[in-house]
Amino acid sequence: MRSDQVSTPPRDLDRDRGTEDTVPPLTRIIRDALDRLRAFDRRRPRVWDTAVTGFWTVAAVLDYTSGGWRHTAHADVTAPEFLVLLMSLGFSLPLLWRRTHPLAVVLLMTPISLVNVWTGAVVQASLLQLIPVFQIVLRSSFRTVAAAALLFVAPVLSGGFRIPSSWGQEVVSYVWGLVFVVLLGIAVRTRREYTEALVERAHRLERERDQQARLAAAAERTRIAREMHDIIGHNLSVITGLADGGAYAARKNPALAGQALEAIGTTSRQALSELRRLLGVLRDDHPDVERTPQPTLDELTPLIERVRRAGLPVHLELHGERTARSLTPGRQLTVYRVIQESLTNTLKHATGPTSATVTLTYSPTHLDARITDTGTGAGRAAETEEAPLAAQGIMGMRERAALYEGTLEAGPMPEDTGWQVQLRLPLEDTHQ
Repeated sequence: MRSDQVSTPPRDLDRDRGTEDTVPPLTRIIRDALDRLRAFDRRRPRVWDTAVTGFWTVAAVLDYTSGGWRHTAHADVTAPEFLVLLMSLGFSLPLLWRRTHPLAVVLLMTPISLVNVWTGAVVQASLLQLIPVFQIVLRSSFRTVAAAALLFVAPVLSGGFRIPSSWGQEVVSYVWGLVFVVLLGIAVRTRREYTEALVERAHRLERERDQQARLAAAAERTRIAREMHDIIGHNLSVITGLADGGAYAARKNPALAGQALEAIGTTSRQALSELRRLLGVLRDDHPDVERTPQPTLDELTPLIERVRRAGLPVHLELHGERTARSLTPGRQLTVYRVIQESLTNTLKHATGPTSATVTLTYSPTHLDARITDTGTGAGRAAETEEAPLAAQGIMGMRERAALYEGTLEAGPMPEDTGWQVQLRLPLEDTHQ
């Protein structure tokens, strides 16, 4: 996959479509209708509030004009008819603010409810108090719910003491209505909060997925930059050394100059091959594409031979026994790149007669790689102080070592007798 194309994974439309197809048609129709209704209510809340208020106001007025309230009133009712109309309107009209100020609506209805039960009229519109109570349960704290319930029950209880016969009819029915509305509000509120939590969790997972994708893209770009630096920097350094040596040999021994040119051609082809391989992986996203393996320790000898042809004498020392499972391919690539970078830095920055030694020491738990050279002079100081590319190379080596819980140290040898790089890498079966 191309590193510059790593982004948020697209939605699986086929999967979403398949999930949508499993929903029963009637359920889907009802859900879509409710979604449209909620969307309209969010855009124009006053329209819905006015419609609800108008409906219950008409019902309350019809209850008054038809005389239906007399069927629930007590025999000794003392309320005049105009007061019954005012109480019906007092219970219905404040519903316009039931969602914006539900507690204020309950407070406004409480004295009307007290007059209602005290006079014995007991208009049925008094049950509309349960609507703002339901809104309070949906939105407010437990204390506010308890206060609203007390405001609803207190007038009914006082009416029960004034008219004892109302205990079995009004008081019990009102209390049971309150309990039902509170439990319904708690259920709706719990469901709503659960749904909001699921939505928030989905959004959080989506953000984390995007962040992981960006981190993966950044890591891939860093890896590619490191590989490009190792390939280009090493091979160009070898080619530069061969070209300088060939130019010198052309004046003394043309045969040696021809060998240098052949070595330049070989090194250039190898560099182009590695670059094509790396760029081919970036360009082709097909899962079955053939990808050439990255260098391993088996290719360490050809690497040293190329460096020798570039004019740097390199001696390889092996200590200990390398087993079949000593290092994973990733660890072998790390060791190979560290040695390659170290020898490349020697070619670029060492001055004076220089030779290098690569020492690999295998132990039961670690592999130690030590690369030393005898180069001295101001060029080595520039490697850490004035050459940002070289410093980037050392930083890249440290990053590679840290990836496998290894350590790397680079610096001048005692008494400025040369330069050394020491890599200590745990083996595959090491647990630290």
